[in-house]
Amino acid sequence: MGILVKQVILRGDKGQVELDGMFDTGATYSVIRKDIAEQIATVIPLDEPITLRTAEQGRQLTVTHCVRLTIWLNGYRLSDEFLVLEELSRPVLIGAATMQKWRIRLDMANEEVIVDPTATELWLL
Repeated sequence: MGILVKQVILRGDKGQVELDGMFDTGATYSVIRKDIAEQIATVIPLDEPITLRTAEQGRQLTVTHCVRLTIWLNGYRLSDEFLVLEELSRPVLIGAATMQKWRIRLDMANEEVIVDPTATELWLL
């Protein structure tokens, strides 16, 4: 598992915010704290709740809402769905599904978050 914190811009349909995003390869999904989500995007109910396990033994959280956000990182425009949580130690956590989708890798030795430029070349075939 790897965790790095880097500054990102998150943009939704209501506005944007610049903050420190925690990139966590141990987290399956990307999540955002509810107060920030409501500030920048329309919060959408999930068709059915998702239950997430936490690092704390036996603790689970139920997620009922999400937002669609654009992520600006190192000059690249990325986008994904973020699950909305009331309780979150950081404002936003970018998980493995988002990192895999956009071919983001963590260089732990140099504390860098690296985006594969070919992943941002969008095609319509």
